[in-house]
Amino acid sequence: MAKVDYVLRGSTALVTLNDGENRFNPDFLNAVLAVLDRVENETEVATLVVRSSHEKIFCNGIDLEWLTPVIQKKDMAAAKDFFYLLNRFFKRTLTYPMITVAAITGHSFAGGAIWSCAFDFRFMRSDRGFFCFPEVDLGIPFLPGMLALLKKAIPMYKLEEMHHTGVRLTADECERHHIVRKACTMDTLLTEALAYAQGLGKRREVIGEMKSRIYRDIIYALDVEDIPYIESERFNIA
Repeated sequence: MAKVDYVLRGSTALVTLNDGENRFNPDFLNAVLAVLDRVENETEVATLVVRSSHEKIFCNGIDLEWLTPVIQKKDMAAAKDFFYLLNRFFKRTLTYPMITVAAITGHSFAGGAIWSCAFDFRFMRSDRGFFCFPEVDLGIPFLPGMLALLKKAIPMYKLEEMHHTGVRLTADECERHHIVRKACTMDTLLTEALAYAQGLGKRREVIGEMKSRIYRDIIYALDVEDIPYIESERFNIA
């Protein structure tokens, strides 16, 4: 089974993540980027929905089992290359020239929750799974581009609590605070996400241009503001 695959559901491409906990390492990130390229270049769909095949996890963020040995070997070039790739991954999702919907099929932790914020809309499974940022307990401060993505999707009053405390939110809580559009049972999640996406068949070139304008500050943070952090001594991920 491929790490990432897709099928067409009418005017929507349904992308499925098949890499276990779907943790971020170069192989996984490049696999997702390759599928996004294929959908854009080889199909005429207008919308994109992303889900996970894991029974309880949507995405658990950075693959620390991959990254920790890189840091321990002090291979900072490889570490920086990874974070540049991660920024490109976030930016590609954010600026994708279609309406994008995350069907959050389970836990969305850390980088997985950040990635969820890069989508245009989010639906979340209500009967299992939490949405949270445990970085405060892991000792990993967010980069500017990551913070910009969070501010896009989460009201500041709730973001401060999540950022400072690492509190876990259920789907119902996420809906209450407008982080996700709707909390759904697992049986209805995909149906709801697909139905919503399929009702938003906008022209790709218009959506792409509108995103480049409305998300200009986030793009700047991912492209420019993160660079001095990643390349300086302040970038401490040990």
